[in-house]
Amino acid sequence: MMHGNLIGGNWQETAQGFDNINPSDTRDIIGRYAASSPADAQAALAAARAAQKQWAASTPQMRFDILDRAAEEILARKAELGDLLAREEGKTLPEAIGEATRAGMIFKFFAGEALRPGGEMLPSVRANVSVEISREPVGVVAAITPWNFPLAIPAWKVAPALAYGNCVILKPAEIAPGCAWALADILHRAGLPAGVFNLLLGQGAILGPILAQQSDAISFTGSTGVGRDVCQTAAAAGTRVQLEMGGKNPLIVLDDADLDTAVECAVQGAFYSTGQRCTASSRLIVTPGIADRFAEALAKATRALRVGDARHPDTQIGPLASEAQMDKVRSYIEGAAAEEAELIAGKEPLHPDQPGHYLRPHLFDHCTAEMAICREEIFGPVASIERVADYEAAIEAANATSFGLASGICTTSLKYAADFKRRAEAGMTMVNLPTAGVDYHVPFGGRKASSYGPREQGSYAREFFTTVKTSYQFAG
Repeated sequence: MMHGNLIGGNWQETAQGFDNINPSDTRDIIGRYAASSPADAQAALAAARAAQKQWAASTPQMRFDILDRAAEEILARKAELGDLLAREEGKTLPEAIGEATRAGMIFKFFAGEALRPGGEMLPSVRANVSVEISREPVGVVAAITPWNFPLAIPAWKVAPALAYGNCVILKPAEIAPGCAWALADILHRAGLPAGVFNLLLGQGAILGPILAQQSDAISFTGSTGVGRDVCQTAAAAGTRVQLEMGGKNPLIVLDDADLDTAVECAVQGAFYSTGQRCTASSRLIVTPGIADRFAEALAKATRALRVGDARHPDTQIGPLASEAQMDKVRSYIEGAAAEEAELIAGKEPLHPDQPGHYLRPHLFDHCTAEMAICREEIFGPVASIERVADYEAAIEAANATSFGLASGICTTSLKYAADFKRRAEAGMTMVNLPTAGVDYHVPFGGRKASSYGPREQGSYAREFFTTVKTSYQFAG
């Protein structure tokens, strides 16, 4: 069976397809999924255009009801969807079920937002004139999503787009299409009119430029390089664009930090989800009074992490998502060794029971800011310890990056915590918490090369998915 595209309310197979492979056991083929052509993209755009006017005029209650029905089904099936997510992406089963739960809660939140469109009535500076400020949908929105959060990221793009009256074309990553297909099936059965939501499976290199040129708005999450290409294409066509790209997120550990808290923040932030998170804390910036104790304790905790099949109950670290990702991460590990970083965890060989993309978490000490593992996003279970002289050197090192998504600090000092939140050059800051781990009802996004355009999630999502209209009326 081929899992096809959803275009204009109908499931459609394609002439070509691709296999969805389980990274925990590469012998396991999860299913075959459609490989879309440019003609399929044009059909999805036409279907969305045809449905847009009617959907934009739909009542807030109708949009609430549909999104809430979808949310209820996602939450009711969170164990099943989590199992699929773990199987196709490699995230451990507890993390995968947690992501499914989060996707359901995102739909719940934006179902409520459909009933809270907002607006203002203001007096004019002129007599007998009133001013109304309202928000209207942008139109046809393309959402291009990555493989590392194959349920949550589609949810936080699709749900607000629909809530605010836009039609949507979702193009998920090729290596993890199953969750997006399941989400499309849920939305289709929740009662969306034909063409309001469309699923387009296949290669981003083929479909992305068409969507960027011909949609009214495009929301992209992925690598910085591809994001810049999307931005250039969209800008040339006059398409509204929102980008969430890479991160190289620091976690500062000061001398006064609670050691257990700091180690837990580092382990969770750097290695969970196999380090495949744009918010992962792969740079650990440590001051002298705690550096040796922190490095020793973190190395011990890192070596104790259990690597294995994502769906096995004892597994803490699943596989990397693909062979290409495994090769990329290994090249950074080899580069770190060549640059004479000291490997203090990760040397032990792995002996998996089945063929998969398994890699022990790697921790390097005595790293310097010039090393590639301290500058570039690795997107794998690799972390580096940089030793600095004091807090001032730590904040300077933390900000010395082209990225600016998340930044964290472990300290018991209110003074340093407050100063860090003010001076950290990042869109999100964490104090005594892992850099990876955010709420769905508040803004998500960064600065510099990490983000471009309005924030995602929470009520701030309306800034991208709606356009403002100012209306004047003479009442004399």
